[in-house]
Amino acid sequence: MIRFWTLLLALLLIGCAPRAPELRIGAAPPSILLPTARSTVTDGRARYREIYCAVRAERGTTLPFDRPCDTGAALRQLPGEGAPTGRPVALGRSTAGYTVVFVPGLLAECLASQSTVFGDARANLEAQGYRTAYIQTRGRQSSEINAGIIQDAIRAMPADARIILVTHSKGTVDSLVALSEYPDLADKVVALVSVAGAVNGSPLADMVPNWVAELAESMQLPQCPQGHGVEAADSLRRAERLSWLSTHSWPASVHTYSLVAVAGPEAVSAVLRPFYRMLAGTDPANDGLVIASDAIVPGSTLLGYANADHLAVAMPFSGLVAATLITQNEYPRAVLLEAAIRYVEEDAGREPAANVSSGSVPRRAPAG
Repeated sequence: MIRFWTLLLALLLIGCAPRAPELRIGAAPPSILLPTARSTVTDGRARYREIYCAVRAERGTTLPFDRPCDTGAALRQLPGEGAPTGRPVALGRSTAGYTVVFVPGLLAECLASQSTVFGDARANLEAQGYRTAYIQTRGRQSSEINAGIIQDAIRAMPADARIILVTHSKGTVDSLVALSEYPDLADKVVALVSVAGAVNGSPLADMVPNWVAELAESMQLPQCPQGHGVEAADSLRRAERLSWLSTHSWPASVHTYSLVAVAGPEAVSAVLRPFYRMLAGTDPANDGLVIASDAIVPGSTLLGYANADHLAVAMPFSGLVAATLITQNEYPRAVLLEAAIRYVEEDAGREPAANVSSGSVPRRAPAG
C-alpha cells in the first residue's frame, strides 16, 4: 500500500507542475483534425450502440454499475451518429474460438495490486464463450520495449489462436508498435480494440517537465521496474506519436476499432482533475489524460464515446483508493467490453482494410 501512495504522490506532483508546454512544433509532421466523415475512420457508433443496448437488456442489470443505454449515461451520442439498423444481435455463447488479450497502459504494472484492465469484466466475457489472457507490460518503460514483451507473449500462445487485442491507454501505442515491428503477429491477431488509447499521444507528456517525468520513472517501486530517463513520457509525446504514425503501418488483416472516453468535469476522479483542467485548456472533450480526438486509431472503426474518465472506462478500483482518489470509477465495463467483442465478431467476415500508412486508408462500410 505504501508504494501505491508513493506513486500517487508522484502523479500529484505532475499535476501541480508548471503548465506551460514546451513548443515542439519543429519535431512533428504537419497534422490536421478532421470530422469522421472526412477521414479514413469508419463510423460504427449506431451499430455498436445497438449491440451495447442488446447486451445490457440481456444481462446488464446483473452486472456491476448498470446504466441505461439510451440516455447518454453510458454512451454519449455526438452529432452524426446514424439510426439503428434494426438487425438482431447474436447474444448466445460464442463458438468462434477467440482469445481476448488485454494490454494495459502507462503505470498499470505499478498499480496491478490495486487494479488490472477490465479486471471486473473478464469473467462475464469468459461466461459468453471467449477465452481471455493478460500481457503484463512494463509500466514505466518505452513502447519499443513493451512491443517486444507483447511479441513474446503472443508467439507463446497456441499456433491456431485467434486473438483480439483489447488495449488501454499507452497499451494501444505499445500494441501498434508491436504489430508494426513484428508483422507476423497477424498470423494470430485478427483485431485490436483500443479503449481510451493514447494514439496521438497526449499534450500532458509535453506539459510535464523532464525532472518530474524522471522522478516518476526513477522512483523505487517493487514489482514495477524503473524506466530509463524519460522513455515512457517520450513514447507519449505528440511529436513522437505523430511522426511514428506518418512513417509506420501494421498488417492490413488486423482490423482496428476505437472506443473513446469523454468525461465532464463532474465525472472525473479526484486524482485526474488537475490533468483534466490542463487538457481542457486545449480541448474540454477529454477523459482526464487523453483528448478525445487523439484516441482514435487511423483507419479504425469508431465504436463510440464512453461517458467515463480515463480510469473508469477500463480499470476498476475499490476500497480506500476509490473513496479518496479514484472517486468516479463506477461504470458498466462488462457491458462495454462484451459489446465491443460482439461487434468485432460480427464484423469479422468483412473485407480487411488496407495498410494504415500516412492517412491513406480506404474506409470500410460500418457493420450492419
